[in-house]
Amino acid sequence: MKIICIGRNYVDHIHELQNAIPEDPVIFQKPDTALLKDNSPFYYPDFTQDLHHEVEIVVKINKMGKNIDEKFAHKYYNEIGIGIDFTARDLQSKLKSKGLPWELAKAFDGSAPISEFIPKTEFADLQNLNFHLDVNGQTRQQGNTSLMLFKIDYIISFISRFFTLKTGDLLFTGTPKGVSPVKVGDTLTAYIEGKKMLEFEVK
Repeated sequence: MKIICIGRNYVDHIHELQNAIPEDPVIFQKPDTALLKDNSPFYYPDFTQDLHHEVEIVVKINKMGKNIDEKFAHKYYNEIGIGIDFTARDLQSKLKSKGLPWELAKAFDGSAPISEFIPKTEFADLQNLNFHLDVNGQTRQQGNTSLMLFKIDYIISFISRFFTLKTGDLLFTGTPKGVSPVKVGDTLTAYIEGKKMLEFEVK
């Protein structure tokens, strides 16, 4: 399975990191070894001094598709969850300054904690979902999917032009503003529409 991530999909976050607004979705991938499930603890890696949380709605692909028309994209997923795209910001900045890919800063082991998945039918409108992340009980990030630059169905259509999507693939849909460092001992708790979906400790 693939973990496909969308960067720069919320304008306030783009401004927060002083990046340019993209014309097309910014795509990168994580390997399956990035997954962290079942509220398992995350172990702070030794190659960064500036590890940031990025909370994101995650879509699970439920059937194979290639060159998917946007109007049919909704048929290719039926569950959503929430996840963290951990980013070694110092390493990412170094790589970006040299025009190099971000994978070392984004795709390391355990860099994609994810919740359980729930049926999308539980929500009236996936493009009007509130979600947020608390760190030690204090809200750090909050967003609404209506603020995405590129909507879920468009992203699926766009990606499927380049990569065949397969059952079980995960799509991280981008993060809102408020990204900030985490430290050992922090507890991260992520919610969709007020429902606690994910909680784990940084060790």
